[in-house]
Amino acid sequence: MAGVSDPPLSPETLLRGYAAGIFPMAESQGRREVFWVDPRRRGILPLDGFRISRSLRRRILKWPHRITTDAAFRAVVEGCADREETWISPPILEAYVALHRAGFARSLEVWEGEALVGGVYGVTLGAAFFGESMFSRRTDASKIALAYLVDRLRLGGFRLFDTQFLTPHLASLGAVEISRAEYHRRLAEALALPADFDRAGAPPQPPEMLQRMTQTS
Repeated sequence: MAGVSDPPLSPETLLRGYAAGIFPMAESQGRREVFWVDPRRRGILPLDGFRISRSLRRRILKWPHRITTDAAFRAVVEGCADREETWISPPILEAYVALHRAGFARSLEVWEGEALVGGVYGVTLGAAFFGESMFSRRTDASKIALAYLVDRLRLGGFRLFDTQFLTPHLASLGAVEISRAEYHRRLAEALALPADFDRAGAPPQPPEMLQRMTQTS
């Protein structure tokens, strides 16, 4: 950990933190204090190594879901915070909503009809995407969100997908763990390069996305 912050987190403060390789967390939803974290071992998801299982492929093709980007940013963050234990406190939520308004925090949503059933959000800076959190209200909805997100990041020219920590869920999708020093090296390279989250345009239809993922995985 790299200290505690009591004042509100401004977009400028958040971006300086990400550029330095650290990210904020709260002890719990009820705590206002924010800790800056720089893990000794860092989780990343190689953009050419995302794994789509046969069962996930079938679900993507058959499930009548709809994908959007930045259509419900606050709702995605609230969905990620809707669990018994969370590091997403009210100050954290408001900080990322402000960063979203500034154009640096982005979300991808999974819908079933008019219901938001899954999503993921994170921060873009240079050619780095810092994944913050994801949630799922239907089986595999968060995996579907990640598949579409990885496709978008590839098309946008991103080089680094930071997942902060490695979980069994992320490992099953191809995420790996690297040292702090290696992470900072890759971060410096990514920050020096341009990327565009919106280059991909509207979210693709499932067969188009899956075909690209198969060709480049």
